[in-house]
Amino acid sequence: MSLPRLNAATLAQVSGATIPAYPRNGEPGVLHLGLGAFTRAHQAMVFDRLLAQGDGRWGMHGIGMTQPRLVQHLREQDGLYAVRVADAQGLRWQVPGALWHLNVAATEREAVLQAMAGRALRWITLTVTEKGYTPELGSLLAQGLRLRQAQGGAGLTIASCDNLQGNGDKLRALVLAACQESSLRDWVDSACAFPCSMVDRIVPASSELIRGEADAALGLHDETALGTEGFWEWVLEDRLADPSDAAVLAAAGVKITGQVHVYEAAKLRMLTGSHSAMALMGAITGRRFIADCIGAPPIQAFVRRLMEREVAPHLARQDWPAYRDALIQRFGNPHLRHSVHQIATDSSLKIPQRWPPSVLGQLQTGAGIDHHALAAAAWLRYGLGHDEKGQPYEIQDPNAERLRQLAADQRHAPEAAVQALLAQADWWGDQLPALPDWQQRVRHWHRLILSRGMDGAVEQLLQDIP
Repeated sequence: MSLPRLNAATLAQVSGATIPAYPRNGEPGVLHLGLGAFTRAHQAMVFDRLLAQGDGRWGMHGIGMTQPRLVQHLREQDGLYAVRVADAQGLRWQVPGALWHLNVAATEREAVLQAMAGRALRWITLTVTEKGYTPELGSLLAQGLRLRQAQGGAGLTIASCDNLQGNGDKLRALVLAACQESSLRDWVDSACAFPCSMVDRIVPASSELIRGEADAALGLHDETALGTEGFWEWVLEDRLADPSDAAVLAAAGVKITGQVHVYEAAKLRMLTGSHSAMALMGAITGRRFIADCIGAPPIQAFVRRLMEREVAPHLARQDWPAYRDALIQRFGNPHLRHSVHQIATDSSLKIPQRWPPSVLGQLQTGAGIDHHALAAAAWLRYGLGHDEKGQPYEIQDPNAERLRQLAADQRHAPEAAVQALLAQADWWGDQLPALPDWQQRVRHWHRLILSRGMDGAVEQLLQDIP
């Protein structure tokens, strides 16, 4: 027998989850571009906390950029969905209520522009992924802000929450470049704030398994249920259109600081840098999830040493040992089922931010680079498109064809393949491709991956470099 659908009419029937007890019929104060899983399990839950405290300014207008199916499901559920939070204390379910209005930018552009001009709107937040910062995004925001200015609206805090270094500065430059009138440029520059930020929470994509668990827990069907971890961080630059928002957000657990880059660099190089390495190793060895990777003692030792030996020496985050230990524990959370192929998606856009700064830092001090070199060699092996058992996988990357071409002849001409991979300046920067020590170590570990397999190469590294 099919279950009733989770929505406003059935919400009171939920018994196995925390549900919103505040009114959800006001005008949203936040418009969010990029309504994926991460936002719904991160920022939306922060705003839910503020709404539950009686501050009704934080309701969300969620904009799916190109995902009409997700938006339609959420519309059918009145913006309600279940989140399973799993940590060392156990499992708990929550139905956040912060999502009030919904649209799709690709098909409902005028509604999105009108929402940007809304009188109650105070914030625009974005999670459009690293590849989403295009002239089209700048144009969308500039048009909405032009309408807002024309209607006499107040300035906004416009906060990128994507994994881009200096994300607020990049977003500000993108929007100003799209403002065709000098009067609009001046207004945006003076009235709007573009804080840099860093967000951190592991949120796997929704799956049939988590949807089934949500149905059992709630007694209602939720087509959009998510699972996440207990840990979360939101580090936000103290540069807001309404400065009083800083204290409000800080009371909800957001870190407000003038040093976002310190946390940003630690996350990019320790968390996401390790994630990329494990995702490639997992794909090559046929492991499906990050927890499977970190659960293998040699890979766990590799990841721990990667962080503490080659990444941490170049970070300003003082509590990095505690952060490292928390990451190892988080990676091993068996409830998350974070797909290695999901994390490996768009590697050619992610790796340039995550690995080269640490490698250059090590080379400049004469320290070892073998952990990153092995990871780079694994990326080349990943380009073959099949694991060590012969099972094919799809390479989801805007540069997938280039990677496949670079990887195609690596078994017959391994040194040439490594040289071709490392010559890609848009992946490695201007300095690394010319450094012989880097090339030599990548070639060494690539040979071992081909001859001994991925796990064998990792074990050899641990043995050779105690």
